[in-house]
Amino acid sequence: MQAPISIPSILFGLLLACVTYFYGVDSRFAPKNGDEYPYTHIVRMTNAVDAWLPLQSEMVGIKNTKPPLLFWQGMLSTNHGAGWSLFNLRWPSLVYTALTTLLIVLSAVAISKNLSAGVLAGIVWLAFFNTYRYGRPYLAEPPEIFWLSLPFFLLLIVGKRLIESKLIFPLITGSAFGFALLYKSVAYIVPACLVLTLWYWQWRDCRVMECIKRDFLKVISIGLIALGLFALWFVFDPDPMAIWNEFVIGENAGKFAARNTSYLKDFVWGGDSVGMLLVTGVANAGFLAFVVFNLFYLAIRDRKSISTEEKLLWIWIAVFFIIFSLPSQRSGRYLLPIMPAIAILLAMHWQQLSRWTFWLGLVLQGIVLIALAWLSWNINLWSYPIWHWFLLIGAIAIVLIGLFQARFTKTATLLACFLTVLSLSSSIMPLDGAAGRFDAKTIAALQGKTVWFPCDFRAKDEEYRFLIPGANIKGYPASEAKNLTQLANQYSLFAVQAPVNTKFTPCPDCEVIGERLEMRARHSSDEIKAMLLGQVSDNLFVKEYIVFSPFNIGKDATPEKDACR
Repeated sequence: MQAPISIPSILFGLLLACVTYFYGVDSRFAPKNGDEYPYTHIVRMTNAVDAWLPLQSEMVGIKNTKPPLLFWQGMLSTNHGAGWSLFNLRWPSLVYTALTTLLIVLSAVAISKNLSAGVLAGIVWLAFFNTYRYGRPYLAEPPEIFWLSLPFFLLLIVGKRLIESKLIFPLITGSAFGFALLYKSVAYIVPACLVLTLWYWQWRDCRVMECIKRDFLKVISIGLIALGLFALWFVFDPDPMAIWNEFVIGENAGKFAARNTSYLKDFVWGGDSVGMLLVTGVANAGFLAFVVFNLFYLAIRDRKSISTEEKLLWIWIAVFFIIFSLPSQRSGRYLLPIMPAIAILLAMHWQQLSRWTFWLGLVLQGIVLIALAWLSWNINLWSYPIWHWFLLIGAIAIVLIGLFQARFTKTATLLACFLTVLSLSSSIMPLDGAAGRFDAKTIAALQGKTVWFPCDFRAKDEEYRFLIPGANIKGYPASEAKNLTQLANQYSLFAVQAPVNTKFTPCPDCEVIGERLEMRARHSSDEIKAMLLGQVSDNLFVKEYIVFSPFNIGKDATPEKDACR
């Protein structure tokens, strides 16, 4: 197999990937899923009682939302709360993502017998937007993907002879699947064991009876080992019925209930249909989504001539898609474990993929980069460092080269995947500096005191705990964030939001303790139009002030409903 991409491009791609994944990993604004703060809340509460089980939470119905390994990981990485920071919560995710990338490279090298193709597969996987989005924050996906994929990677790397193992490989596989279940969900045992069964069957030349005779008990033992490890949660938790009700029934079985009209109608139509699952699953690839659709076309066209290893990868993809199309809640997030297989296939067929699918990805990247440049130019609240502008100019230049120079289109698309998300992070990083934080004097003044902040998502208060460590944070509905009079009549210490370019006048006898900039999350159509016309600062950001109203002293002791719960 010829090298699908030049060595300098591969080296530059690896460098870009490392910089992109490490830059801003501790940012509050890093692309992520909203589950990160509820998970953070459970870790903090469980740390507080100094016990591994049961998991603790102040949120009703969200305590056993995930198995304990994810939370134990957070407890260990933060030294049981002594090193409480976003970076300490997130660095294990980076390690898992790096390990998965290494296994992708080794698997692709074993299949293609080409080092460049193997490294390309790893870079492609890192270039997927949802690898970046879910592969850095404190979420269950990085360890889940690693442990679910490990046995399949081993089979691809070692080869067919590994299927003859009667003890070592089944033990490793059962343990790996068990760790995956203890990180995410017991439901993953179904597609994992089914893929393994079909791989055995494929390597037995599709002879059913031979597969049953030689491999059936191995797959059963693997499943039992995995389920046995998962069952330890029930054994050691003091309240196993809570796990059954919240996790098994609520979190897993509940996903089969009809979400809108009926199960069958939801299956074929609407936002939870199987068609939407296909779209959102492919969308995991981000700017390479059109390329993935092209890969599907090539697989159908050349289905009679694909290699055994390719068949195994397509079995992996198809089984997970079919199984996760059965619950009524269908999300492309559940298909993240198949993205390593897609990355390997893309690297193997890199030269066959149509240039025009990459060209479409470049167009999308160009739109995003121009939008970021426009926003950066029109933000008058801070000055960007010179390297931010060089980054944007360089990224746009690579996109233009890829659009108009056919021989560079594919390489430019791949490199621009990293440059685009790096530009996004660079554009919002000033908010992680002094502009978006309270000063040391404010933090010192609020130690041990209750402060009310706007909350638009469960456990959003965990974000403010990183901003003001040592304060008792509570949340009120975000819709009230600009109502100074109402807030001043309810709380003695509270955060209120106001336009950035308007002089803030506190309520009579009130005192402003501190201030910072915050980025707004939701915008009206008129505000979006205003930003397009250059009025970015007034519409994209707000000033957040912490106000002390002395006439409400003592109200903090009054029970108030916490909007973050």
